[in-house]
Amino acid sequence: MNKHTSPDLKAQKIAGAVHTDVRHDSAHKHVTGEAIYIDDMPEPAGTLHAGLGLANVAHGTIRKIDLSAVRAAPGVVDVLTYADVPGENDISPSGMHDDPVFAEGKVQFHGQPIFAVIANTREQARRAARLAKIEYEELPAVIDIWGLDPEKDRQVTTPLTLKRGDAAGAIAAAPRRIKNRMKLGGQDHFYLEGQISLAVPGEDDEVIVYCSTQGPSETQHLVAHVLGVPSHAVTVEVRRMGGGFGGKETQANQCAAIAAIAAKKHRRAVKIRLDRDEDMTATGKRHDFAIDYDIGFDDEGNILAVDYMFALNAGFSADLSGPVGDRALFHCDNAYFFPAVHAKSAPLYTNTVSNTAFRGFGGPQGMVGAERVIEEVAFAVGKDPLEIRKLNFYDPMGATGERNVTPYHQKVEDNIIHRIVAELEESADYARRRREIAAFNANSRVIRRGLSLTPVKFGISFTKTESNQAGALVHVYSDGSVHMNHGGTEMGQGLHLKVAQVVAEEFQIDLDRVKITATTTAKVPNTAPTAASSGADLNGMAAQNAARQIKQRLTDFAAEWYQVPVDQVVFLPNRVRVGNQEIPFADLVKQAYIARIQLSAAGHYKTPVIHWDRAKGRGHAFYYYAYGAACSEVSVDTLTGEYVVERTDILHDTGRSLNRAIDIGQVEGGFIQGVGWLTTEELWWDGKGRLRTHAPSTYKIPLASDRPKIFNVKLTDWSEAYQPTIHRSKAVGEPPLPLGISVLQALSDAVASVAGHKICPRLDAPATPERVLMAIERLKAEAKG
Repeated sequence: MNKHTSPDLKAQKIAGAVHTDVRHDSAHKHVTGEAIYIDDMPEPAGTLHAGLGLANVAHGTIRKIDLSAVRAAPGVVDVLTYADVPGENDISPSGMHDDPVFAEGKVQFHGQPIFAVIANTREQARRAARLAKIEYEELPAVIDIWGLDPEKDRQVTTPLTLKRGDAAGAIAAAPRRIKNRMKLGGQDHFYLEGQISLAVPGEDDEVIVYCSTQGPSETQHLVAHVLGVPSHAVTVEVRRMGGGFGGKETQANQCAAIAAIAAKKHRRAVKIRLDRDEDMTATGKRHDFAIDYDIGFDDEGNILAVDYMFALNAGFSADLSGPVGDRALFHCDNAYFFPAVHAKSAPLYTNTVSNTAFRGFGGPQGMVGAERVIEEVAFAVGKDPLEIRKLNFYDPMGATGERNVTPYHQKVEDNIIHRIVAELEESADYARRRREIAAFNANSRVIRRGLSLTPVKFGISFTKTESNQAGALVHVYSDGSVHMNHGGTEMGQGLHLKVAQVVAEEFQIDLDRVKITATTTAKVPNTAPTAASSGADLNGMAAQNAARQIKQRLTDFAAEWYQVPVDQVVFLPNRVRVGNQEIPFADLVKQAYIARIQLSAAGHYKTPVIHWDRAKGRGHAFYYYAYGAACSEVSVDTLTGEYVVERTDILHDTGRSLNRAIDIGQVEGGFIQGVGWLTTEELWWDGKGRLRTHAPSTYKIPLASDRPKIFNVKLTDWSEAYQPTIHRSKAVGEPPLPLGISVLQALSDAVASVAGHKICPRLDAPATPERVLMAIERLKAEAKG
């Protein structure tokens, strides 16, 4: 036996490589409070604090502003307005130049930042901000979209139109036709850690910004833009966020910019942290939608054509409303083939905070529209909605038919929704429970039950082509330990862990030998935001690319040093077989270092295949699709509208999961967040444009007690990504959220029972108990009339 060969080494296995259920790397820190967030970082000596001065009208011109009392308040060091912005007073991510750091001459929503107070303490800054005296000339304000005309009223950016076939002609010729509207509310991100930034000035024009942002590179570029310096002068660092959900993709930039401006001006560190009320008032949310639909179908329930108008409340500026509206259209079919379709978006201007990215990015809103279409057809022809769903599915993978082209002209080649729905229908015992619920409702005067099984087909990729790339940096140190850095950000979803597992797998070393480090623009530049469910796909591939470069160098070195063919160098768990001997990984690395082999590499990945022509409304917008289905049962009190989710069964597709434990958590959390959006989370502005649901006391996110009483979640054990992805896994961040639509549809089913399932309930969302009760009373009246 060679001296390098050890029986113990031969018996070793990799601890924590891909396809193993490793716990989140920071889970124990989250629950014990040891995890370091920005507000936990020791503040540099002399740190100043910023507080915001917010507008108290929804729309108006600023006639006079008196900040003398603010400046004279205890502890105040400075007051910043638009005049103090050294570069351009603009943080617009869309390039529309419509989103100022500070309001300049006019305000466009109640809560818009007009100035920032810089003081010795946070409390002093916040107290002083309330002393401002501002006079406005108030202007008419548009607070919601329900009375707007999507074809005529002001839009913040160019809308999108998708068209395939002659929808108008097909609808006119169809045996049956239904035309109606659905109202769909927005949602606050309600992340545990609010918006926060700490800016530390450096030499010359340099500044480091510690920011809770999902897009470090965009934050870097916009801070540089605001400061009037090159991007190389600004470093943005993110170790972890206390939740993001899309709310920190663009909305983090304002706090980062304000902190950086003050830090550079005063040559001292500056921190800004919004409290919950300020955060909810001054930052964007999920868009609320008005969905107009016109459907043509036959007596069997085959959908022949659909004409949609998706009007979305963009708020006062473009932000990401254009692409959010686009993605709503991309998912207006959900898992269904429409022979002819016309769909148009309308990102409407209102005098509210500019709405932004939120988990699903418009996709869930599009799917809700698709499920309303299914529901309308089912009630019209007197069939179970599940029957109509299955009747209108896209052709399954491998089918040779023509029912596989989306409204944006991409072929659906990987469709597995038939199998997922069939397996869930059986495991959830749908048919038996449907019969039992019908019998229960026939004999219950007050409590009614509802059941629904809904599918999900979610496209994976940014439709902005240049965003489909990622970078990574991997160092192997001379002791065999590994340092990993990539452009993705960690917000609790386990991205860092998954990428570390990928690196450990490549080198065949235990996971604890791979160090997870903070995301920083100083190491990996020009990265996409961690969004669109692409974090593991993009960054995992980039890290794999970097690791393989080093691995190849080690392979070539070992082959040359030990005089063996390259194919006789094989990486095994924590060791390398070279010819007929085995060498500990760390020993080989040490030898390579002595031989001056480069043990560092920058990796890069770009998603292949995809392309998109927005002007033409066609292309290969998504690399692949993720699928899933949920079956939910509810009980509704018909006297109060209150309800309980009795049971939910989920079967979800994550391909060959990198980490099933993490992915199941994402499915569970995504589902609950989707249920919250569609049931209890109601945003409400008063007539003056003031957000009244601006705190936990008035805005109800789901509690642990709101989870289904019986909650069964499974991942497919037979699926793998149709396209080459990182170890054939699939994205899991956003696709599970629309599974919550099953609860909305189950509530609708329960409501429909009060009228013998003869009338479509047309239950709008959020389906609060009040809205459920109103729907019940309306159906009772219609049934009598």
